[in-house]
Amino acid sequence: MAMSDPLGDMLTRIRNGQRVGKSVVRAPASKLRANVLEVLKREGFIRGFSKVDVRAGISELAIELKYADGDPAISEISRVSRPGRRVYSKIKELPRYYNGLGVTILSTPSGVMSDQEARTANVGGEVLCQVF
Repeated sequence: MAMSDPLGDMLTRIRNGQRVGKSVVRAPASKLRANVLEVLKREGFIRGFSKVDVRAGISELAIELKYADGDPAISEISRVSRPGRRVYSKIKELPRYYNGLGVTILSTPSGVMSDQEARTANVGGEVLCQVF
C-alpha cells in the first residue's frame, strides 16, 4: 500500500525515536525529506543525516538525533500542511511560532527554507511543518 504522507511519516519517526532515546532513525529517502532535514540541521534540531543505499534503486536517510543533557532537542514537531488540506501563507501573514523560538519550515519557489530565511528572501509558500 502506498504511503499518503511521506513527510508526516518521517516527522513521526523522528518524534518516536526521540521519545525512546534512539541516536539514529531511518526513513525512506526523497528530495523533499532531505531538504527538510537540511533545514533542521541548519537550525540545530538534529546532528545530521546521511543517505544510505539499501539495495539497487532503494535508499534511506539515516537521521542522527540530537540530545542536550538527556533531553531531546526537539520538544514538539508537527505537520501543518497535509495531503487533504494544503496550507499556504504569504510571508506577511505567517505567524511566529512560539514567539520566534520555534521554526516553521516552508516550501517556497526558492526551495525549502525556515520561516526566518523566507522572511529575509521575502517569499511565501506552503507551510510544511513546525518545530520547537
